[in-house]
Order: sequence, then C-alpha cells, then structure tokens
Amino acid sequence: MADKKKYYITTAIAYTSGKPHIGNTYEIVLADSIARFKRQQGYDVFFQTGTDEHGQKIELKAQEAGVTCQEFVDNVAGEIKNIWDLMNTSYDKFIRTTDKDHEAQVQKIFKKLYDQGDIYKGYYEGMYCTPCESFFTESQLVDGKCPDCGRPCTPAKEEAYFFKMSKYAPKLIEYINEHPEFIQPVSRKNEMMNNFLLPGLQDLCVSRTSFKWGIPVTFDPKHVTYVWLDALTNYITGIGYDCDGESSDLFKKNWPADLHLIGKDIIRFHTIYWPIFLMALGLPLPKQVFGHPWLLQGDGKMSKSKGNVLYADELAEFFGVDAVRYFVLHEMPFENDGVITWELMVERLNSELANTLGNLVNRTISMSNKYFGGEVTNTGVNEAVDEDLKAVVTGTVDKVAAKMEELRVADAMTEIFNLFKRCNKYIDETMPWALAKDEAKKDRLATVLYNLVESICIGATLLKSFMPETTDRILAQLNASERAYENLKNFGLYPSGNKVTEKPEILFARLDLKEVMAKVAERHPAQPEETQTEEKQEDIIDLEPKAEITFEDFGKLQFQVGEIIACEEVKKSKKLLCSQVKVGSKVRQIVSGIKSDYTPEQMVGKKVMVVTNLKPAKLAGVLSEGMILCAEDAQGRLSLMVPEREMPAGAEIC
Repeated sequence: MADKKKYYITTAIAYTSGKPHIGNTYEIVLADSIARFKRQQGYDVFFQTGTDEHGQKIELKAQEAGVTCQEFVDNVAGEIKNIWDLMNTSYDKFIRTTDKDHEAQVQKIFKKLYDQGDIYKGYYEGMYCTPCESFFTESQLVDGKCPDCGRPCTPAKEEAYFFKMSKYAPKLIEYINEHPEFIQPVSRKNEMMNNFLLPGLQDLCVSRTSFKWGIPVTFDPKHVTYVWLDALTNYITGIGYDCDGESSDLFKKNWPADLHLIGKDIIRFHTIYWPIFLMALGLPLPKQVFGHPWLLQGDGKMSKSKGNVLYADELAEFFGVDAVRYFVLHEMPFENDGVITWELMVERLNSELANTLGNLVNRTISMSNKYFGGEVTNTGVNEAVDEDLKAVVTGTVDKVAAKMEELRVADAMTEIFNLFKRCNKYIDETMPWALAKDEAKKDRLATVLYNLVESICIGATLLKSFMPETTDRILAQLNASERAYENLKNFGLYPSGNKVTEKPEILFARLDLKEVMAKVAERHPAQPEETQTEEKQEDIIDLEPKAEITFEDFGKLQFQVGEIIACEEVKKSKKLLCSQVKVGSKVRQIVSGIKSDYTPEQMVGKKVMVVTNLKPAKLAGVLSEGMILCAEDAQGRLSLMVPEREMPAGAEIC
C-alpha cells in the first residue's frame, strides 16, 4: 500500500495573557474541522497548536498576580488546553514556547542568523505600548495613545538587535507573485504587497532589554528574544527542527507546512516576517497562509474591556459542544467578519439542528420502529423520486470536498445540511404514513425508509469533521458504522435487514429564547439604569444647523458603496491616506484625512460609503476622485460609515 500523502496544519499559538474567548476558540475549531476532513480523505495529518508564553505583558501580569512568570503561564496554558479539549479538537501536538527544546532551538536560530549577518545590534526609540508589545512613532499615536488598543503609550529607548528585513524583501515579492495561492484570501495578499512590501520594509526589532521574561540571547544575555522570532519558530521547532542539521524524521516528513491558519490581524507577521526568517534559514516556505476573519460579539470585536466577551465553556454549557462547533463554523463567512449572539445561537439550534437534522433522524427511526419493528430492508421497489434523492446525496460528497479544498468550511456545512433538507423533502414527497395504510405498498414503504436511513448515514459521515459527537450519536442509533470516504458515493451499502434503535434519542432539544436570556441575565447582570443613561447622554452631539436644502439639491449627490482594495499613506501629509476604491467595475482614487484613526492595513477590505460625483481635486499633490464618509464624535475620533449588511461594491445608497 502506498504511503499516505502528508498534511501539516497549524493554528496561531494562543497568547497566555488570559482565558481565550469564543473568537479565539473559533480558530482551533476551524483548524480541527480541516484536519479531521483531511484525515477522512486519507491524508496523514499532523495538527499542531499551542501557546505563546513570553513577553513584557506576561511579566507584568505575573507581578500583579503575585506569582512567578512560569506559574502564571502554566495556569493559563492549562486553561487554554482545557478549552481546546472541551471543544473536542484533535490536535497532535500542543507546543508551549516555554518548552525547553523550543527555547534551545530559538537560541540556536538567533545565533545562526547573527553569525551570517542577518541580525545586528542597534537602538530602538519610540512610544511603546505594553499590551500590544509594539513601538510607535508620535505621528502614529491617536490622541497620544496606542492606535491599536487605545491604551497609553510610554517613551522608550533601548538597545536591541534588528533583523535585516529589506535584504530578503525582493525575493519574497517574487515568491508571492509566483505563488498566488500562498496568501489567502486574495484581499490579504493585496494588503501585504501594497502596504508593506512594495513601499519598502523596515528592519525588525528581534530582542529586548527592558524585561527579563523571554528566551535569553546566548552571546548577550542581557537581551531576550523578542516575540515574533520566538513565537513564529514554533511551527518548525514543534516538529523537531534542529538548527545544527539534526532535524527529526517528523520535521523532514511534514515541512513545509501545508496550511498556517491564523487571524487576519496577524497576517503581516506570518506572510512577511515568517517567510523571511525561513529564507534566512534556508528552509522552504509554507504552502499557504489563510488569514481568517473575526467572530464578533454583536457589532464589535470581543474585548474584556468592553465587557462583551463570550466563552466557549459557557456556551457549551447552554447549547452543547457540537452546537457551538456548528455555529462558529457555519456562521463565519469566508472573508468577512461573522457575528455571534445568544439570540442567534438559539435561533440556529432550533431551526437547523433541532428541526432540520434532529427531527429528520427522529422521524426516520420512529417510522422504522412503528411500521417494521425497527428492521430496515431494501425491497427494491423504486420510483423516480428515489433517483433524485440518491443523486443529491451522492453528489454532496464532491461538493463538500470542493468547498473544503478552498477552505470554505461554512459552505461545506451548508451542502451537508442541504442533503438533510432534501431528505425531509423526500418524506413529504413519499408520505410514508399514507403508504402504511395500504398493505400492497408495504414493500415500497420499506424502500423509502431504507433510502432515508442510507442517506442519513452518508450525511452523518460527512458531518463527522464538523460535529463529531453528533455523527457518532446518529450512527449509533442507526446501528451503523462511519462510512469509508471512498465509499460515500456508493448508495446502498447499509446492510438490508439491519435494525435501528428502539427508542430514538433527541439530538438537539428546542430552546425557549426567553428562558435562555433570563439565565444569561442572571449570570451577567446589566449595568445600572443610571449608568446607561449617563453614557447615552454623553454620546449626544448637537451641531449648528446648516442652511436648508431642497430634495432636488440632495438628489444631485451620488452615494455608493465602495470597496477599499488598496491603501497607503500620503508621504507629504501627516493626516492623509490614499485609497484605491472599487465602485462597480471602476476603481477610484480617494484621498481622506483619516490617518489619525485608521492605518492603511485597517482600511483594506472595508466596504464604505462614498460620494462619487464630486469634482476631482488634488490634496497634498495627490488626485482625489470622491469622498469617503465618516462620523466624528466630540473627541474628534472618526468612524467610517459602513453598510450594516454585506453589499456589493457600487450599490447605490439612497
């Protein structure tokens, strides 16, 4: 038998500053579904995840907690691993950057890169944000605070080692152009090329002296290795890379990685810094980096400071592990951010899981018991409607495989649930209850129920990668085994004469939204009414009214949805960004004074409100062909006007 084809998949390693919320947990569940599906297809899969455990933030949090840094990260890493296990994720390796073998290799890598002239000593000076572990220039700050998290920054100057990024930039640009599949989705690739690589890379700080909780530089121990050179190398150290040339068989088999699955906010580090480190080490680049979107709570990114954080263990307590897996996988678009709320979870559980899937399995087993004592027999009494059912069921296999090949996991799940919906329609078409009234149609009734059981077996097997416990429960009730992937398109393999369980169990019980929300309110009391009122009053802004206009005046303005496909700073200005905005089939260049609130990389991919019939004008010597609209609060902070739901570029705003 030929060796299986390997597939090495990784997640970003979780930072051990605190308990991961459901948005963080989404990534491990997404990776798990891909890993499971590849195994089902016959691949030899190695699936790695883990924790990032060094840095100044950890050092400060440990001091606040009155424990050592190691004790602090041991506790948080244990909590992260417990949640990954709770969510039934099938990782093969859980690496920690405090693992001694990892630390030893990071030290070797640092020395190797220094010895070959890629790392040199210098000084770093700027405004430093401890939570983000990032330096910024004064012009990059927003109201004197960090542009990423909004927290205060402090002046910092320290001796540091730097990596010569620009040395490898041309080679990386060439590689990206020759490998269009390397960065996915394509919008992330465009962002990296236009905003970072093409304008020119700055050298990267790879050591720190202002804190001690890190991997010491062997030849200069007052320095510790800075976050990205430490964290990113986990992808090779975790599978046995050795800088001295004694790498393990596991490394030789699995590198390069087939897929790095990461959040879109760290795409730059994985598609620019990491490939350049690998080039410097003489190693091949990973085959693909996929920057997935965020899972948002309500209408914003989850944040403990905002108080809008949802955790996987609490959601699993309410809905069950597989229901949570279903939701985070099925509700996340391929490229745009997804939304999670308690209300939406209840609605999906009731409509898709309880009605579409649970009710189908329950009805099929109940009818098999009622009419044939649980025995499922294929009598071969077929009608035309059967062929359509079989075509849909067997055709779903290739559809799911095609979607998974493109990492469109939500779409793959939709195809599986379309299979279950087709089964429900088949029940309505064949009306087993009517067939049961006519003894002459008993054999036809038997075939109908056989077709349903066989269809559910195939659908349940396809569901295994996404909802593994649910698949096992369905197949156990049908007295069936998980079907081999290569046999999924062979309709009719369920053993004729087999018996289903006597009493079907409820897979997903319908939930009452009011009861769920009452329990949520008990656990998470709302803010006092007075506080809410005060906050609302502070948010009110009264403007000096302008002169009235007629509807005819208003009608002269043309507002459309535009998609920002590229953005860069205007070099002659401290305030302006220049965006390439797709409106319909055309691309307009628009200059906007929003640099204080948005970085170019934050702009790319956004859908915005654009005035498209303004007379072109030059700002700081750059042509602008329209206006991007924003709202401004009392503090002068800007917020882009974006459509509430997904709209195509060019849609009219009226």
